[in-house]
Amino acid sequence: MTRWLDDDEQRTWRAFMATSQLVNEELDRQLQRDSGMPHTYYVVLMKLSEAPDRMLRMSELAMELNSSQSRLSHAVARLEERGWVQRRPCATDRRVSWAFLTDEGFAVLAAAAPGHTEAVRQSFFDRLTPEQVRQLAEICEAVLGKADS
Repeated sequence: MTRWLDDDEQRTWRAFMATSQLVNEELDRQLQRDSGMPHTYYVVLMKLSEAPDRMLRMSELAMELNSSQSRLSHAVARLEERGWVQRRPCATDRRVSWAFLTDEGFAVLAAAAPGHTEAVRQSFFDRLTPEQVRQLAEICEAVLGKADS
């Protein structure tokens, strides 16, 4: 039996979807305009910058980004062309390859970060109260299965 959404759930779901799309589009436009990269590339660079030795297995990076291997491979190929990321083979397992953030890629990320952070503030956090931010964090963590309980 289908559990249809009630009116409040429908309203909430549609608002969530519209908000996600709006914020993602605003962030993508800002990064394209100011740094010449789509938001997806920024997130790849950010994830690698936070990894030990600025390097992650491609499979792990795909999981972190909730991306398919093929989609990530395409993005990494574009980042390699720019000199921002290198793919490195694993010395012990030929099936594994690593994505490594180059010094140039780190510099590009560092240059893009202030404008991106300001865009995140303007398009998202400046529109919320501190209590709403706390509640939203709890909601997102619950949906992601990370809530403390």
